Amino acid sequence: MTAHNEPTYETDPSTLVDEVDPFAPVAPPVDEVDSAPPVDEVDSAPPVEARSDRDLTDRDLTDQDRDGDQLDLAERNSLRRVAGLSTELEDISEVEYRQLRLERVVLVGVWTEGSATDAENSLAELKALAETAGSEVLDGLIQRRQRPDPATYIGRGKVEELAEIVQATGADTVICDGELAPSQLRNLEDRTKVKVVDRTALILDIFAQHAKSREGRAQVELAQLQYMKQRLRGWGGNLSRQAGGRVGGDGGGIGSRGPGETKIETDRRRINDRIAKLRRELKDMRRTRETKRANRQRNRVPAVVIAGYTNAGKSSLLNRLTRAGVLVEDALFATLDPTTRRTETSDGREYTLSDTVGFVRHLPHQLIEAFRSTLEEVADADLVLHVVDGSHPDPEGQINAVREVFADIDALGVPEIIVVNKADAADPLVLSRLLAREPHAVVVSARTGEGIDELLGAVEADLPMPAVKIDVVLPYSRGDLLNQIHLHGEIDTLEHTPDGTHVIARVHDGLAGALAQYA
Repeated sequence: MTAHNEPTYETDPSTLVDEVDPFAPVAPPVDEVDSAPPVDEVDSAPPVEARSDRDLTDRDLTDQDRDGDQLDLAERNSLRRVAGLSTELEDISEVEYRQLRLERVVLVGVWTEGSATDAENSLAELKALAETAGSEVLDGLIQRRQRPDPATYIGRGKVEELAEIVQATGADTVICDGELAPSQLRNLEDRTKVKVVDRTALILDIFAQHAKSREGRAQVELAQLQYMKQRLRGWGGNLSRQAGGRVGGDGGGIGSRGPGETKIETDRRRINDRIAKLRRELKDMRRTRETKRANRQRNRVPAVVIAGYTNAGKSSLLNRLTRAGVLVEDALFATLDPTTRRTETSDGREYTLSDTVGFVRHLPHQLIEAFRSTLEEVADADLVLHVVDGSHPDPEGQINAVREVFADIDALGVPEIIVVNKADAADPLVLSRLLAREPHAVVVSARTGEGIDELLGAVEADLPMPAVKIDVVLPYSRGDLLNQIHLHGEIDTLEHTPDGTHVIARVHDGLAGALAQYA
């Protein structure tokens, strides 16, 4: 074979990886990319529409649902980029191969308040976010400043040091632990010669990868467009600029007046049109969600919402309590679409249990606005299970960050139970500290089942009690009313007599009216 002959493959040459036997079995082909943009779909498998706000009459998860969630997890894992692969062509013996390379990033943070440990925890969280988005973290830097520099975020001198580190490590992206102004992004990119993104853009990228339902995708796209609209700028000198009325010199003059940056104006107009369309679509979806919520409220079904920090174990807890079969993955923002299940207490009272999107420190304001219809589930709930990761280095910081979001959506007045999860991996001293800080807290492990019975008891005790006390004798032909008392009331005594069923219970107003004739 000559150097110009193409070798014969049974599979795509893009599947061959570095330092492997060219004649060994190869992995399935992966898509070719230049760096590592987020991958959202595969040609061979269309995106699966997630089931949010599922039918509340489904009590148990079917085998088909469980298999679908397993395939969902397998599909997501199959899209993960593999370190050590690149798009550059090299020759090994007589084989040409392509290597798919991870985006190599350097993290930069500015420490303005709190302790050094707080700053390190924030940068460690940024590292987890970057890895979730599909990056390889090479280095992390923290600078102590009273406030971020308005021009370059870290100051002119530190930018030069950052540029040297970027060149030495071979990084192609810098991620800043904060939201940068458009001028800061432009100045950092001009001086480091690599792409610069901030914390907000990173979180939006993760949401774009993990959103699956129609509503979730629309919410993420709306947040991205709101973020992009303020950061449009012209690239190069090919865009016509308005020169003004000065004559002669560099200021322009007669014959030099152009139409302005028409490309930016066109982009901004298209973005505004798309934002308006997305808001109309989300408004229609919100009506559907409100209709379902009103149906539950009309039937007096109490609503319990699971909320908390991302990767604290909310989906695992929902699966443990209701066998919901929700996707579980050790990653930030693994699930974004809410799931609702109907369950009941030990004495037969029904209530709904809903999972929500996870929170994080400095959650972008655009996401709070875009996901407001989803987050309103927390504000309208009768009880919130606030899940905290007991094995996290700073669980108190997680609690404070979540409560800040609660304040933004007017949910601080909702009754709350602190659920300290991952007790099997947590330090006993940390658990004791959390229990002393939060008196109304329960320690559980969604993986092992530890403390679940205690949590269910706390939920039953905190569910809203029916307001009206009734003392009725129901004919045996009205078993439907007795069933309603079991489902939506709290029975004190029940006795079968020759005249009918004697019931003393507490029920809501509507059911009390239907039972009044049997009092």
